[in-house]
Amino acid sequence: MSMKLLRRHQSMRRLSYAAVAFVLLTTALGFGPAAVEAAANVPPLGTHAKAATLIDVESGRILYDKSGDQRLRIASLTKIMTAIVAIENADLSDKVKVSARAAGKEGSSIYLKAGEEMKLEDMLYGLMLRSGNDAATAIAEHVGGSVEGFVRMMNEKAEWIGLTNTQFMNPSGLDEDGHYSSANDLAKLTAYALHNPTFATIVKTRIKKAPNPNESWDYQWSNKNKMLAMYEGADGVKTGYTKMALRCLVSSATRNGQQLAAVTINDRDDWIDHRNMLDWGFEHYKLKVVAQQGQPISGYPLAAGRTFRYPLASGEADQLHSKLTLISNTSTPYALGERGVLEWELSGNTIGVVPVYDSTSSRLQWKEKRPLPALDNAASAGASDYSFSHTMRAVVRALFGGGA
Repeated sequence: MSMKLLRRHQSMRRLSYAAVAFVLLTTALGFGPAAVEAAANVPPLGTHAKAATLIDVESGRILYDKSGDQRLRIASLTKIMTAIVAIENADLSDKVKVSARAAGKEGSSIYLKAGEEMKLEDMLYGLMLRSGNDAATAIAEHVGGSVEGFVRMMNEKAEWIGLTNTQFMNPSGLDEDGHYSSANDLAKLTAYALHNPTFATIVKTRIKKAPNPNESWDYQWSNKNKMLAMYEGADGVKTGYTKMALRCLVSSATRNGQQLAAVTINDRDDWIDHRNMLDWGFEHYKLKVVAQQGQPISGYPLAAGRTFRYPLASGEADQLHSKLTLISNTSTPYALGERGVLEWELSGNTIGVVPVYDSTSSRLQWKEKRPLPALDNAASAGASDYSFSHTMRAVVRALFGGGA
């Protein structure tokens, strides 16, 4: 196995289970975050943006969108993908050597010099806090072998996550024909990336210092994202601007255990719009516990195998419907301890599915650090896709542990 393939294999093992759970929820299992429309009894929300989206990070439910699928230039919001691809495919302790091409890259910069070496982790801070195009190019060359190779990795990742209105031509976001994304795709990408603890830590950092091999003083980068100081609970993500894309912004915030992410593209009043979008989301879509791990299933000696939370507007909880599907006692999943799946629907759309176990199963004692998207054994309609879903879950468990 080549060193690059080995690194990619190792990095996949480092992916958080939550991130994998999110992407399977939004793509492979057939019910994406936009499957359930905003509640009719929620007051309307307006923005000045050409396109905008608000998403609940844990569930992937899109709470609001305006021209959410329109393909647009996205400037340095591109660097969200650059960062997550680098984090997942390289060692953060790697020394990245800056090429002349990287050092001379136009646009925003952290002023790297050709021949300089910097730890990848530090360079990622320069990428996300100061939007360094020189850092983006150096990272791409290091992780992908070339800028072109890295861009292929970016597009492969976009396809893997299920971003259908996204195509990258460079790692920085400089205007280039064929380089675009949409507000909905950026929201999904952000929700995916925020499940990665390294990414989440970087984008919420306000000030970062890093060694400077060329001077007697250290690099010091302050985060361009004003939301970190302007909005209570703000914890990321990225600013962007070019003459053609105009002002672009992705922000995230957490309140009362719920994290939302807002996206605007081409928005002259983005700071105000993001504050209003986040306030609107927290006020009208509370994250509710639909099922608690260990919760008994009425009429059966079974219990829910995982906590499932979902953002619900006023009155939506009364519209939830659940369906229990049992599995054959001769099946492999049954031998591994599962007894079936409990599926929830809202407005005719599946919003989540969790496995069920015998009420005495030791699996119900596992501690959950953070409730994950309820995807186990999920299918877009009923449990007909059970075998596929179980196979996907088995792969995840083989990679990251957590059961047979």
